[in-house]
Amino acid sequence: MFYVYAIYNNQHKKIYIGQTYDLEKRLSEHNDINNLTHVYTKRYGSSWKLIYKEELPTRTEALKREKQLKSYQGRQFIKRLLSSVG
Repeated sequence: MFYVYAIYNNQHKKIYIGQTYDLEKRLSEHNDINNLTHVYTKRYGSSWKLIYKEELPTRTEALKREKQLKSYQGRQFIKRLLSSVG
């Protein structure tokens, strides 16, 4: 199984959308400020919180969904989630 996810940094009001096969590992990598491979999330520190996830059967489907969520309408969907959470 693969996951498409959105994480949010409340301090900087930033959203990151990605996909992975190991969600727990990926989230810990985003919050590891010593990890040089995640430049975007490293730039904003280690306070990323999971706000959305979807489980998909194949990487191809996960990549397709990630692309949808990164579109204007997908980002609006994520922003609506944020506003409903508080």
